[in-house]
Amino acid sequence: MPSRILLGLALASGLLAAEPQVFRVDTTHTVLGFKAQTVLFDVPGRFDRYKAQIKGTPANPADAQIQLDIETASVDTANSSRDNHLRSADFFDAAKYPAITFTSTKVTREGDKVTVRGTLTMHGKSQEVDIPFTASEGMNGAGKQTWSYRATVPLDRLAFGVGADSIAAKISLKPQVELNLLLVGFFEAPKPAGK
Repeated sequence: MPSRILLGLALASGLLAAEPQVFRVDTTHTVLGFKAQTVLFDVPGRFDRYKAQIKGTPANPADAQIQLDIETASVDTANSSRDNHLRSADFFDAAKYPAITFTSTKVTREGDKVTVRGTLTMHGKSQEVDIPFTASEGMNGAGKQTWSYRATVPLDRLAFGVGADSIAAKISLKPQVELNLLLVGFFEAPKPAGK
């Protein structure tokens, strides 16, 4: 095969590999979690219902676009009374603010570190935050190429007004909450329009 044709095939292959893909979340292993601290003990929890729209190139995520919509009422700390209190106006006020959203504005990568900057909106307030993920890839148990992104981020709940007027929170709950995020999924070519 002439070298000119080989070069053309290599270039075409490179362009296809660089095309933005869709990240399909593996909901079985993805965790949108957090840990709050009281004066006596930790309260781990998670949000069970969310919608993630993620597009990008695995090798070079600078072109990535990330939109995350979390259903506030899906908060789960394995204690129904506490969860109902968290959904109330004392904390998340899920009836008034049904969603927590994150929209990326910039993505950078250095080695296996992927930093996502974006706007986090919760309880009617928005702030720019940086989320430093550690990226990994490999084959899952079914032999499918899988990517995971893990991050731990400290967050001041009072900056968003969460629990700011709660007497119970003022007595025992610390302002800083730790976000524990694990996004697991598969990069796939986007579906053709209309399908």
